[in-house]
Amino acid sequence: MAKKAKIKVNQAEVAGRVRKIFPVLKKMYPDARIALNFKNPLELLIATILSAQCTDVRVNIVTETLFKKYKSAADWAKADIKEIESDIKSTGFYHNKAVNIKGACGEIIERFGGKVPKTMEELVTLPGVGRKTANVVLGNAFGVPGIACDTHVIRLSRRLELSGNSDPVKLEFDLAEIIPRKDWTMFSHLLIFHGRNICKARKPDCGNCGIARYCPAANNPKLW
Repeated sequence: MAKKAKIKVNQAEVAGRVRKIFPVLKKMYPDARIALNFKNPLELLIATILSAQCTDVRVNIVTETLFKKYKSAADWAKADIKEIESDIKSTGFYHNKAVNIKGACGEIIERFGGKVPKTMEELVTLPGVGRKTANVVLGNAFGVPGIACDTHVIRLSRRLELSGNSDPVKLEFDLAEIIPRKDWTMFSHLLIFHGRNICKARKPDCGNCGIARYCPAANNPKLW
């Protein structure tokens, strides 16, 4: 497969595109929200770590029982690693996830008084927590705006030519320049919902896309 050409972005033009598509997407997905089930920041942190290379549906099935067993950072930190692995095995990559969850909870106890930290700078110091996971926790557990660049956000940002970058961190910074800060979290949710329902990876449904008229890649397979 030929390598896709680098997208050149005019920031003012792209910001205008965002202003047009945002209200349309909000109307299309009035209930857009994070798909992971959680009751507190720790549960969301664990669920987000488990969601790597796993569907949100599977994670929710696993955590329904998991969060009744492990109710605090201390519960995770003191648990046997093999037991954690067994409990999360169906989410895949269970060894690394178990190590990261146990390690992160240990750090939360030792350095943050048993509470999940509320800043990007602190969150990314925890094992298994990168900027995407931190933004998910900040935006959905603490109400701190964050852009979570998952596969849907990356794919749609390229098709909509919002950025020339596919690297999640570089894309996050690019989007932060063109999207009002107060909308960062919701914009991520909207792109994820749209990516799951209409703008799918293999074949986007451009005929039923409410923002197709603003999309450079609409009905153009070469740009998918």
